[in-house]
Amino acid sequence: MKMIGDVLTSSILFEALKSEFPDAELHYLIYKHTRPVIENNPFIDKLIIFDPGLHKSAKGLIHMIHTVKAEKFDVVIDVYSKINSAAISMRSGASEKISFKKWYTKNAYSKRFRPLIKSETEAGLAIENRMLLLSGINKKFPKALKPKLYLTSKEKEKAKMVLTDHGIDFNQTLYMIGILGSSESKSYPKPYMAMILNYIVAQTHAQLIINFIPSQKESVLEILELCEPQTRAHVNLSIYGKDLREFMALTSFCTALIGNEGGAVNMAKALDVPTFSIFSPQINKADWSLYDDGIKNVGVHLNDYRPELFIEKDKKDLKKEAYQWYWIFKPDFIYPDLKLFLDRNH
Repeated sequence: MKMIGDVLTSSILFEALKSEFPDAELHYLIYKHTRPVIENNPFIDKLIIFDPGLHKSAKGLIHMIHTVKAEKFDVVIDVYSKINSAAISMRSGASEKISFKKWYTKNAYSKRFRPLIKSETEAGLAIENRMLLLSGINKKFPKALKPKLYLTSKEKEKAKMVLTDHGIDFNQTLYMIGILGSSESKSYPKPYMAMILNYIVAQTHAQLIINFIPSQKESVLEILELCEPQTRAHVNLSIYGKDLREFMALTSFCTALIGNEGGAVNMAKALDVPTFSIFSPQINKADWSLYDDGIKNVGVHLNDYRPELFIEKDKKDLKKEAYQWYWIFKPDFIYPDLKLFLDRNH
């Protein structure tokens, strides 16, 4: 319920449930900042908004528990599976409470499932494990569904006007660049990202727009300063999504999204826009390589090129040492796969 990519990915459960139970009423409990990725979703009947400023305290959490209990749910499916969501689920009054097996929440649910560790479809583990929870209701659900975003015609028209007004040529290749990750530990090193941008422009002469928010502009400018002048000439920095909905609408007009793996990549996939994503070393690629087929959607991870480095490596150690591992992941590893992707999406 907390991260944008997680909220978007979990929205597949609503489509699956409505298909099997068309008369069911389905509510979604989410953090307020994630709301844009499920706006206009026709399968969600009501939102319950978790505001960290109001509901993270003990008093606020009790208020949220009362809010949920008042809805008189028959079934609660807890995909988040953390202490606070377990507390809400346990006291929800629902006869069925379904989640994942975690030692610290074992008494909160009526049915618990151990997450899969090996994917059975190209959808990836993040999708398959969410769908696994529905087997607590019945066995008729598919193993996978693809997340979708629902843009309005007005949003698309506005985005097209923004692109037109800023000189974008729709007859030429246009890439959205995920230049920064959600944190430093999930961001490809700045000098390496500059090299990736240089390579993209040298290979394609494409138009580039950047996914960033105003507070990140200084970091974006640092990367662009490391780029070749020719590369900077292909970047239109005046175009950026001023909110998530505008970012989605702008992305829908792009030839592809290229950059750091994260929520932006998941949104592009949900818009059916091709993606090339660079995974952080501490992330298990199998978890989040959603519908990566090596053609339309490509993900690259240091483990793909130097698997011997990851033998007997603990996830906690990888997380602590993520940035130094990133420096091993040089652009030279990535270029061959990136070239194949650019050749297909140019």
